[in-house]
Amino acid sequence: MEKVKAKKQYGQNFLKDSSILNKIIESMPHNNNHIVEIGPGLGDLTKNLVKYKDVTAYEVDTDLIGILKSKFAINLDKGNLKIIHADVLDAWDEQKTLYNGNYDLIANLPYYIATNIILKAFEDSFCEHIIVMVQKEVALKFTANVNDKEYSSLGIITELLSNDSKILFDVPPEAFDPIPKVVSSILYIKKDLSKNIDKDFNRFLKACFIQPRKKLSKNLSTILDKNQILELFKELEIDENLRPHEVCSSLYSQMYTKVKNGRNKRI
Repeated sequence: MEKVKAKKQYGQNFLKDSSILNKIIESMPHNNNHIVEIGPGLGDLTKNLVKYKDVTAYEVDTDLIGILKSKFAINLDKGNLKIIHADVLDAWDEQKTLYNGNYDLIANLPYYIATNIILKAFEDSFCEHIIVMVQKEVALKFTANVNDKEYSSLGIITELLSNDSKILFDVPPEAFDPIPKVVSSILYIKKDLSKNIDKDFNRFLKACFIQPRKKLSKNLSTILDKNQILELFKELEIDENLRPHEVCSSLYSQMYTKVKNGRNKRI
């Protein structure tokens, strides 16, 4: 492996365990979709992906671009790999999608932007599957169910926008160079492309979970007045003593619809 020092500002931890790489490849959906990889690093996952499908890889680190282009010169010439030097979040903002066609996102994500990337992937109508390495704590939040201690807005969004979500397996710190201080997990999400939510719903959920251990009614007071909350809870038969993690995703969706169609909301 090239002697390249991982950069903290990019959250780099290079996956070096070949058995983990093979398990990621085995988890790939059997379809004809393109593959988008974010943060290919030294290309260890990339070299496995290009054996099976066409790949577009986004890399922000200038120093790694030259290494990747040299290592994958044959694939670049063949046209089954495209390397894009860009900040992926900027690319999403500019293009609204990372690939103009159906694709699956498969990547070892930098911990510090993993949540934002997954939320962006939910918004991208061309992205069908999300198979990403993230901090285990993050994976638990995206797969949590009502009443779980990890249940948050992330689990609600996942449940409303996907047909399937699960943690495939955990990855120990020793599988990386440098060794991180946390356990990682492979998160799998199969999106339901027939569904979408607007950004106001995200803001509504953030308000609901602003203080996760407080009563939901208390949190809602940041966007609704007392009478609106009482009316909302009465109409939907919601217990006033419930806390945010005790309310199912479908009820949050109903609440949001009522609030959105009402007056004087502050979201």
